Amino acid sequence: MKLSIIIVNYNVTDLLKSCLFSIEKYISEVDYEVIVIDNASPDESWKKLIAEFPKVQFLAEKENLGFSKANNKAVQLAKGEYILLL
Repeated sequence: MKLSIIIVNYNVTDLLKSCLFSIEKYISEVDYEVIVIDNASPDESWKKLIAEFPKVQFLAEKENLGFSKANNKAVQLAKGEYILLL
């Protein structure tokens, strides 16, 4: 695995969906993974994206950890040689 892309989500499902579409469209020659960690969004509409993006690893937190703690948690699961925080 060359690249791990980590996205912290909090109530921005439309932006998250656009971001995931862009990743799929523009990254083709790199072995990568995408990890989305939701920071306890009250709006759970992001869960609808799980079926739409089966290659993406989605994690749900029970409480809002904050941006840096959420990133650190996802980094621990990342398998890539390089990590990109979006």
